[in-house]
Amino acid sequence: MKYRFPMKRALALAVAFSGSAVAQVSEGDKAVRQIEEVVVTAQRRSESMQDVPVAVTAASSEDMALAQVDSIGNIQAISPSIKFDVTNSAANSANIFIRGIGTVGNNRSFEGAVGVFIDGVYRTRAGQAMQNWLDMESLQVLRGPQGTLFGKNTSAGALLINSTMPSLSGPEGNVELTVGNYNKTLVRGAYNMPVGERSAVRVAGLWAEQDGFIEDPNGGDYNEKAPRALKAQWLFEPSDTLSFRVIADWSESETNCCYGQMDVVDGPFKPLFNQFTQANNKKLPSDNFDDYEQVLSNDTDQTITDEGIVLIAEWDMPMGALLKSVTAYRNWEIEQIGMDADFHGANILTINESLETEVLSQELTISGDVGSFGPFIAADYVVGAYLADEDIFANHQLLWGNQAQAFFDVLAQQQGAPAGSFDASEGLWAHHKMPADSQSYAAFMHWNFDVSDRLGLALGLRYSKDEKSGALQRVFFNPAPNAAFRALGVQPGPLYDTDFDDSAVTGQLALRYHVSDDTMAYASYSRGYKSGGVNVDNSGAGSVGDNPNEPSCANFGDCVPNDPRYDSELIDGYELGLKTEFLDRRARANFAVFYNDISDLQVALFSGLAFSVINAADAKVYGAEVESQFLINNWLSLDIDVTWLAESEFGDDASLGVLAGREFAQAPEFAGNIGLTVDQPLTAELSMFGRLAAMYSGEQYTNAVGNLQRDAETTFDVNAGVRSETRGWSASVWVQNLTDERYVTQHFTSPLQGDTDFNAYVSAPRTFGITLRASF
Repeated sequence: MKYRFPMKRALALAVAFSGSAVAQVSEGDKAVRQIEEVVVTAQRRSESMQDVPVAVTAASSEDMALAQVDSIGNIQAISPSIKFDVTNSAANSANIFIRGIGTVGNNRSFEGAVGVFIDGVYRTRAGQAMQNWLDMESLQVLRGPQGTLFGKNTSAGALLINSTMPSLSGPEGNVELTVGNYNKTLVRGAYNMPVGERSAVRVAGLWAEQDGFIEDPNGGDYNEKAPRALKAQWLFEPSDTLSFRVIADWSESETNCCYGQMDVVDGPFKPLFNQFTQANNKKLPSDNFDDYEQVLSNDTDQTITDEGIVLIAEWDMPMGALLKSVTAYRNWEIEQIGMDADFHGANILTINESLETEVLSQELTISGDVGSFGPFIAADYVVGAYLADEDIFANHQLLWGNQAQAFFDVLAQQQGAPAGSFDASEGLWAHHKMPADSQSYAAFMHWNFDVSDRLGLALGLRYSKDEKSGALQRVFFNPAPNAAFRALGVQPGPLYDTDFDDSAVTGQLALRYHVSDDTMAYASYSRGYKSGGVNVDNSGAGSVGDNPNEPSCANFGDCVPNDPRYDSELIDGYELGLKTEFLDRRARANFAVFYNDISDLQVALFSGLAFSVINAADAKVYGAEVESQFLINNWLSLDIDVTWLAESEFGDDASLGVLAGREFAQAPEFAGNIGLTVDQPLTAELSMFGRLAAMYSGEQYTNAVGNLQRDAETTFDVNAGVRSETRGWSASVWVQNLTDERYVTQHFTSPLQGDTDFNAYVSAPRTFGITLRASF
């Protein structure tokens, strides 16, 4: 039957019990373990995971600690259906995939296909979830379109991440110290203190650093990490029916990230670039891929700052309804200075770039239970409204290095032109500003109807409207008629200042049937929507051939600007699921079969010189997945999770070029996780715990440009330790990527080196360390 929870403190209850916990029950004179009920908020109310007609994975803070998941970077350790990827810039390239669906390509104007909600607040860019998670209590992964309750750009799914709530019960705290190879050091902790009988504060902090694993044979490394973060919370309950919670957080990272990568496929310019590197008195990197060596001419300085505040107010209204308000302000800034945009030791092209987003959002919901009426024995509902206002400002500078002119002289010679035909004088040659803004409005409702004790119906509906604008403003461009990119027909493209607006009706219809108290089957349809927008890029409206203000435009095109806008993306998702518990609740297995029909899929293409955005008319993704847990005995459990993508392909759209009819990138046919977890008392005081996990990801395309692939890979993680059951401390040793597998995660076309030269971002090598934790 369906389990209902009281509305009071619904989120707190979900946080307290989410995760794959194990309970002890008495059976005669023996204590026998059972899988504990997992409570989730996938429908904006606290419910048993086994009763929700949504494919959802839940993990508590203990689950994440055991799997060494402390940021979105290795979230696939939680579920093989989800994956995170980032390359050179968190602003442009961070992407989350669920069931193979994510944002296709890199573009600063793209919002993710997977919505990220931290403490109920939508984050507009996947890169905003990159920082180490601080004092987080739970994670929920909702798979498939979430077009009703989490409707802001959730065409592929949603991540719900919640902070640990302040507690009125008494002072408490925790501290953690981790040290590891690559000079990794991480310190974080939290402290909770009641203030009077109805108020409590909770503060948390984090400091960490780690060297990069891409080595420079001339000394140093690339892609280091150095996050710092603070969080403060205040909980105030002036009465038994009213509560206020304020969460303020700040994080910052200053590193030399993220241009360290590998040169994997050489094109015709590779010997010339090597000559330039050696002329700079630099050693060349090793040709052995496994050495993870690279040489760059610049040391990129990257700074990411993320800060904000949220006020969550809840009022238990008369008649049992709950009124909830979530008011938030977020500011996210990323700045990269000295980006080595030729990705080589040759000093040719440098980019200075920044992006700032400022968002004010408000969500208001009313939820509650309804008694029997008509053909229904009971019902519950959520009705709400959402609005957000985002201002975006991007700054982009392009500079030629002291070897750029020599490179273009060689290029001119190859084309039969005299030296000096292309002007690539050292210094700034282009500077653009790209302001944009976005307003989003939505109204939604979601109902659960109980037809009987076993049969239920879920119905959701959402209306969304988005209004956006974007502009390209040129501060400077080299006025020389033979400026290198002007003479090649690449830049300057047309200026633009344009608007985009769209609306959509999305929702969900689901039937659920409890075959027994331990088995629930469901069938659902849901529609997801990801808003279109304006391609905020210096080539958003085209190139020289599209710019009527360029005298040479007729030599390269029709002198008519392209439309920088791209259309909204829609996904119709169909799903059949079965959620089961058996063997006297010592085993759980949840199955889902899904089919997603995608219209106007947003695709960003990079040619090596320019970015463009198009809409693929259609695409399809379908497959199946299973998540299971087995308690083998009182101290050992086994988790087996498998995702099968039978098809994840673009349609036969000629405008897609090489992508037409091809499989998605980062979407292997098979992916799976297997984990063995140990929890065994050693004495009355000490217990041993540990986890051995294997993660498999099949052969897959690595980029939306080109047909390069990587082979199937299996990695192993180990975490083992001891803890005190009475004194609140633990010590563990851990290894990630035990066998030191080294492989490409994403290929990309090397700038300025033709369309046959490819560089690649690579997997992390073996890392290991020791973690000490204490609670008090």
